[in-house]
Amino acid sequence: MKETHAHSGFEHATLTTYIIGFVVSIILTLTAYILVVNEYLPKASLVGTIISIAILQALVQLFYFLRMGTEPKPQFNALIFAFMALVLVIIVFGSLWIMYNLEYNMSMLPRERGEH
Repeated sequence: MKETHAHSGFEHATLTTYIIGFVVSIILTLTAYILVVNEYLPKASLVGTIISIAILQALVQLFYFLRMGTEPKPQFNALIFAFMALVLVIIVFGSLWIMYNLEYNMSMLPRERGEH
């Protein structure tokens, strides 16, 4: 009698993928650190570069450690990830907007705002 095992289609992570992810993460982190400490770029370029490195770092974490895209139903996980990213963007930009308005309103005297 032959035994049948259901194959889930899930590719299990190997030590090699974890090592690759770890090395790439370390390289990206050190790159950002060196760029900031040694001031190789002007401030405007540096901010854009650090944001780009942060996005790359997040992608490395997703693909090498969380194995995003290798599971049997990647559409569902991608949808959850997109929703999480939307919530994160709303929280970050909403917080920045609130802090900007708070700073603006707290720095002006009442007569400067048109109040009597």
